[in-house]
Amino acid sequence: MNSPEFLTNHNGKIYAPWEKNLNRIMMPFERFVKHQATAGLLLMATALCALIIANTELLPLYKALLHMPIGIQLADWTLEKSLHHWVNDGLMVLFFFIVGLELKREILVGELSNIKAAILPICAAVGGMIVPALIYTMINLNSNHLNGWGIPMATDIAFALGVIALLAGRIPKALITFLVAVAIVDDLGAVLIIALFYTDTLVWSYLIGALALPLFMVGANLSGIRSSSIYFFLGALLWLALLKSGVHATLAGVITAFTIPTLPRHNPDAFSQRTRELLQQFEATYADPNENILKNQRMVALSQTMEDGIKGLTTPLQRLEHRMHFPVAFIVLPMFALFNAGITIDHAQLADNLLKPVTAGVGLGLFFGKVLGITGFSWLALKLKLSTLPPEVTLKHITGASLLASIGFTMSIFITELAFIGEAELILQAKLGILISSLVSGILGYIWLYKLHRL
Repeated sequence: MNSPEFLTNHNGKIYAPWEKNLNRIMMPFERFVKHQATAGLLLMATALCALIIANTELLPLYKALLHMPIGIQLADWTLEKSLHHWVNDGLMVLFFFIVGLELKREILVGELSNIKAAILPICAAVGGMIVPALIYTMINLNSNHLNGWGIPMATDIAFALGVIALLAGRIPKALITFLVAVAIVDDLGAVLIIALFYTDTLVWSYLIGALALPLFMVGANLSGIRSSSIYFFLGALLWLALLKSGVHATLAGVITAFTIPTLPRHNPDAFSQRTRELLQQFEATYADPNENILKNQRMVALSQTMEDGIKGLTTPLQRLEHRMHFPVAFIVLPMFALFNAGITIDHAQLADNLLKPVTAGVGLGLFFGKVLGITGFSWLALKLKLSTLPPEVTLKHITGASLLASIGFTMSIFITELAFIGEAELILQAKLGILISSLVSGILGYIWLYKLHRL
């Protein structure tokens, strides 16, 4: 029996307390921004928790959790890694899968599909990658740590949109679109950098298998197979092959995403006509409003048929992007933050660590590099008349967005773990630079855009 506290009848409609939001139709981009902004706030909280844990008596427990061995064994075949590695090499493949889906959508129908509109964020993103890498390289030119040049090139879109959420509509919507486009191009650059420059010794037997599997996925796409389970199964095999080949396994997420079908099962016109027919049958079946729906099997069958039709109207790419955003944004990324943001700060050596070339290169590269690169290359694209500013957006807005793009966190920490494998001291210095720069950039970006709104 339904509880009146749980279900309330209002003007003939039955609501659960959390269901009233269903009345508001959200566009896919609005839903994306909302999820990313909320995820950014959660990431901030999780990173703070990791920092607190790593600097209290809980540190030994934290380290034990990171290094806990977890393995899979089938007969004589064994795959064993620490929990830290399972999160970074395993769970993060889902994050890269979402990145791949977003990239594919943006290239096909989004901001990157129109070359004229895409030129500005592309130029900005390229500048935001080149200048930070140059700053890091200049600072570390005489050291043995040049391998970290890719660390300050990344932007954390979840953190950036988390800060934007705090501005509560005080900035032009076109600026959010610009920032998302910059971050997506930035992600593509990071993926290519990981694939080309942060790869271990290659094992060709596994690499050949890894090269063959995407062909099977493309074949499944071309043959009209839309079941996501097939692509997940082949993607899992690709992940394992890449893991054993020496190429970073998380790239399996991006490769799999690019093979996901983008065509719906049903034509919109046919769907509309068929739905009207089903609705007429549904209304004819719905004779008694007080009748328990459990007794009306015809109504249930019709509603299930309409549900199947709706699923067939959307593409597999759209469905997966919608379904995967929540677990990735609210489970995978917070776990990554928890397992990677916990750095122990030795106050006696803090000042010394801040002056280390790696810390300075990452921190200054992220902060100054992103601001100079994004704003400078945007100005250059406008001066050369390659593109125009979005509506209501000025170069001052672009500068504010570049400050938010200086928040590197997720991808920067990820590249840090690849650049300095087994070098705990360098990893600590790089993470220190990332955290300080991200904190300063987030605060200054918020203040800049808030003040700009009041002018």
